[in-house]
Amino acid sequence: MNTSLEEKLRKKSIKPTAMRLLVLQYLMEQNRALSLNELEVLFENADKSTIFRTLKTFQENYLVHRINDGSGAIKYALCDDDCICSLEDNHIHFLCTKCEKTYCLKDTPIATPTLPNGFKANFANYLIEGICSACA
Repeated sequence: MNTSLEEKLRKKSIKPTAMRLLVLQYLMEQNRALSLNELEVLFENADKSTIFRTLKTFQENYLVHRINDGSGAIKYALCDDDCICSLEDNHIHFLCTKCEKTYCLKDTPIATPTLPNGFKANFANYLIEGICSACA
């Protein structure tokens, strides 16, 4: 087993299992957000509920965050090591309308909106649709 992957899981208080290590490794290799369905196709011999529970565990422990990119499928992307999935951790997501891949644009600044008095934001979803560099 890959000790750096195991260490990454342990830092987030996640017990390393074979499936968790496989999913984490694949997410790291892809460098983009993936849907549950994409992972189910990739790991076709694995139990679908095991893959779902793996993603849920990753999300609960701030290893991944969910993205609703409007494609009809929730996607999951790796969080930064210090992420706690708060509004301060928000970043732009980019959906390529050609290849339908979703990317996190963590280094692209977001203008902070000013809400009217009495309004409190709990969640924000910043999505840009267009053509990615690979498809351009």
